[in-house]
Amino acid sequence: MRHLMSPLDFSVEELDQLLDLANDIEAHPEKYAHACDGKKLATLFYEPSTRTRLSFEAAMMNLGGNIFGFSSAASSSAAKGESVSDTIRMISCYADICAMRHPKEGAPMVASAVSSIPVINAGDGGHQHPTQTLTDLLTIRSLKGRLDHLVIGLCGDLKFGRTVHSLVRALARYEHITFIFISPEELKIPGYIKEDVLEAQNIPYKEVERIEDVMSDLDILYMTRVQRERFFNEEDYIRLKDFYILNNKKMKLAKEDMIVMHPLPRVNEISVEVDKDPRAAYFRQVQYGVYVRMALILTLLEVNVC
Repeated sequence: MRHLMSPLDFSVEELDQLLDLANDIEAHPEKYAHACDGKKLATLFYEPSTRTRLSFEAAMMNLGGNIFGFSSAASSSAAKGESVSDTIRMISCYADICAMRHPKEGAPMVASAVSSIPVINAGDGGHQHPTQTLTDLLTIRSLKGRLDHLVIGLCGDLKFGRTVHSLVRALARYEHITFIFISPEELKIPGYIKEDVLEAQNIPYKEVERIEDVMSDLDILYMTRVQRERFFNEEDYIRLKDFYILNNKKMKLAKEDMIVMHPLPRVNEISVEVDKDPRAAYFRQVQYGVYVRMALILTLLEVNVC
């Protein structure tokens, strides 16, 4: 039995197989419509989510399986003081697989240590968001045709953005990747990411504050929102929340085949006028998220579809 706590839990070869499966699901959805008949997915979301929770639910429903769970800690026995370990032991009696989101880093790992069913980390604090990373990898590979030889700009909240941290770790395993980190001083990429991942592997990167200075260099622009829920000080959030706004004027500086990605939800960081640009890939990214979660569920449940 396997769990997914980090994108690094899969080798590059295993990731390629997972993405190949997701592409086959996209091309032949009818082949997989009953692959999980009789299987049950538990969605244990201790903090709010729209895209991730509904994407998991859509994925399991597309496979013919069933879903149940809760969408906030307040609507679970956690409100009564039940531990994560006890919750997953109980859920293991009901479900075949579980997706867990938790505000505390490492909570899904604690669950996986005692679980008798596969546990998927659906986001833990500011730490990891592996299924978003799988979604991002599938989006990049599907739209750019490769996961190597890319210049990737990550813009916005790079300090607290778990999607950014996971994506950097995952892409660092591919050849000839260059990162450009675009953020204000207060939201820079954490030092441990730079030291433990990039500098340790001699991966080129640079840090800038102005998005206009690097737009023409990018193959991919990965926008993120400034997350109110990660701030202790409301004044700091208000000061930084509109620091970057991508609009058509800035898009004119970019390559014709650059793609714009965003883990969503967006607030003000991408103007709605950009939605009409063919390089805007963030809503296609959402659809890829369903395919890759379908592939992940099949892989962890060891369901083979001929």
